[in-house]
Amino acid sequence: MKARDYLWCALNLMLDREEALERLCPHCRTEAEEARCPVCGMPTGETAAAQNASFDQERYERLKRGERV
Repeated sequence: MKARDYLWCALNLMLDREEALERLCPHCRTEAEEARCPVCGMPTGETAAAQNASFDQERYERLKRGERV
């Protein structure tokens, strides 16, 4: 496929999604437009990703400055 073919497909996918959203009531449209987890379907909201409990921020900062650990 050429670049223009990918663009055509992407544009048509976007138009199909808009058409599907237009058929929904306002309440369902709002829910459909929310960002959701692809695994469980729960709303993701505006939260940042989970933090790694074993990540050592102080060690990272020392290594970033070039210090030996």
